[in-house]
Amino acid sequence: MDTQHSPDLNEPLHWPEEGVTRIPFRLFSDPEIYALEQKKIFRGPVWNYLCLEIEIPNPGDFKLATIGEIPIIVTRDENGDVHAMVNRCAHKGALVCIKERGNAKQMTCVYHSWVYGMNGQLKGLAFQKGLNGKGGMPDDFEIGAHRLDPVRIEIFCGLVFGTFSDETPSVEDFIGKNMADYLRRCFAKPVKLLGMHSQIIHNNWKLYAENLRDSYHATLLHTFYTSMKINRLDMDGGIIMGPDKWHHISYAKRATLDEAAEYNSAEVHSAQYNSELKGPHLLDAWDEFDDGITHSIQAFFPNLAVHFTLNSLCVRFFQLRGVDKTELFWMYLGYEDDTEEQTRMRIMQGNLTGAAGLVSLEDGCINEFVQRGTRGDLDSEAFIEMGGRDVESSDASRATEVAIRGFWTGYRGIMGFD
Repeated sequence: MDTQHSPDLNEPLHWPEEGVTRIPFRLFSDPEIYALEQKKIFRGPVWNYLCLEIEIPNPGDFKLATIGEIPIIVTRDENGDVHAMVNRCAHKGALVCIKERGNAKQMTCVYHSWVYGMNGQLKGLAFQKGLNGKGGMPDDFEIGAHRLDPVRIEIFCGLVFGTFSDETPSVEDFIGKNMADYLRRCFAKPVKLLGMHSQIIHNNWKLYAENLRDSYHATLLHTFYTSMKINRLDMDGGIIMGPDKWHHISYAKRATLDEAAEYNSAEVHSAQYNSELKGPHLLDAWDEFDDGITHSIQAFFPNLAVHFTLNSLCVRFFQLRGVDKTELFWMYLGYEDDTEEQTRMRIMQGNLTGAAGLVSLEDGCINEFVQRGTRGDLDSEAFIEMGGRDVESSDASRATEVAIRGFWTGYRGIMGFD
């Protein structure tokens, strides 16, 4: 007989008195909380990453995106202006755009042939005047009164963000100056898309948001980081928190590795591995910047991260597919002025984190383990005290969960959980 106690999901969630060092497992499986997130977060005063501006370079280009579970179309109109709108016909609510990306002069709903311009404004519809003088729309029907619901957008460093809220501050104010400056560092030059892939991960979106901020696990789960000396906790590095705590940067400097004895401990499972590459040139890298940082992950609430591993620049973002299902996208970038050799190196180094079976596979697997492990006892909670209980920047150690505590600080505030 199952003797585990399950909470009454009709009761509101009350946060543990220890604060953001305790994370209720219920947050990852409760459909009512998931529905509330759609309103409080994704329709709330936050910026949601939509796409890269380089994905829609020409007039008529379009790209699908989401905000929470709301389908979005991002377009560039005939004048070169970028727009975002809900992908939902003003007539019956059907999806207007089905194709993931492309180029068009207009968008037509296949259900009843309502036709929209690339700015989302209704241009016409079939049988508006009826047939043979009969039927059709009423005489007072106005084409100009109907359109695809607009989404407020802002383009920052070539990244297109969208929000439904008029109260959302500018992107720079939303993420904070220190986060904005580092993003400018990574996108100081025009970029080009080198490749992309996506994967379905069977876990709640917040588990991946945690994972992006979890510097503690990086050289334990991802043993190649340790064995290949790409990213280790005994490298100089630190955690930089955004002013509101829910954005962060984790960084490391490979050149200053001072190997710690703790990595040979029996408690560190990466100590079992001593791998060598048959092609060690995979790890060759040139100094991209003058700050010595060779690995960094920058995470933005709610759905975006930018990482730089050696010379591999990547934009990661995720889209919600349900309370326990998330789609994760990886967009690998180079710079327009790269040499052919630099482009080849960036593409090759993309395999360190991409679909070849390293970070993308391991994180997808372990987050599903957490989803499966937590849903059986929704009264329990995670213990998040590695590195202390504070939510402050630190250059002392990356063996910390401070950025996770920062995420939950922002989440708890916007959701209004006591």
